[in-house]
Amino acid sequence: MAGIVTELLDILDLAPLDRDRFRGESLQTGWFRVFGGQVVAQALVAASRTVPATRPPHSLHAYFLLGGDPKAPIDYAVERIRDGRSFTTRRVVAEQHGRAIFAMSVSYHDAEEGAVHQAPMPAVPPPEDIAEAPVAAARAAQAGAVIPAPILSYFGRERPIELRPVEIERYLRRAPQDARFHVWLRAVERLPDDPAIHRAVLAYASDMTLLDATLIPHGQTVFDGEIQSASLDHALWFHRPFRADEWLLYAQDSPSAAGARGFARGQIFARDGRLVASVAQEGMIRPRRAEG
Repeated sequence: MAGIVTELLDILDLAPLDRDRFRGESLQTGWFRVFGGQVVAQALVAASRTVPATRPPHSLHAYFLLGGDPKAPIDYAVERIRDGRSFTTRRVVAEQHGRAIFAMSVSYHDAEEGAVHQAPMPAVPPPEDIAEAPVAAARAAQAGAVIPAPILSYFGRERPIELRPVEIERYLRRAPQDARFHVWLRAVERLPDDPAIHRAVLAYASDMTLLDATLIPHGQTVFDGEIQSASLDHALWFHRPFRADEWLLYAQDSPSAAGARGFARGQIFARDGRLVASVAQEGMIRPRRAEG
């Protein structure tokens, strides 16, 4: 498992092309398009290369424009929008084959003192009480539950982020339920201590399972053949320091779906209950049209 974490760190270590341009490669996962979280993470790395490490990012807002080609390199062009006394703003455009596939704005802020509050962490079983997703799926299958092959493949795939879904039974019952989903996650191996690496890894992981929450009220998943799904935009806010190689609870919900688009939110908590990040995403969840 350590090998794939090394691969993730390698693709996050972008190659410089000139002062504000960088090039990244893709993890070869067998998917027909680049994983959206990878592009978010690489764009964050590119933008952060142009900002002093003493001024960390606090938010990013991104749009997915075209599906990325996993076999081709991705070029990231950074625009230096503003360098203020306490805030910095960058814009990043990712290109492949001469076309923009992704655009993102990132804001950076010096640490300051001020008012402090946060939402409480949901009460869920600890990760030690939840089987790894492949194990849980296998146990369910042995008990006679029918789990669609795409779901078994997704949760059984080797990846740099370990996932432990709290409500994995939603994939078994396939009935409408409350639009809430909780997943424990962490990098499968220890990461370097550089906080920038942990932010990039969390940005990578933040695109996992989130859009799927929009289909829970309908008893469906993004793995269903009758659903055409794709992330449209993605926003991430960093609130407090964290380590992405320690357990984080990703609490997800979906307040709305309409017009073939689903909207989902996420709160990411450290094991000690600190709210370390928040996420929002809208994606396409279009019913596939019958052919013929």
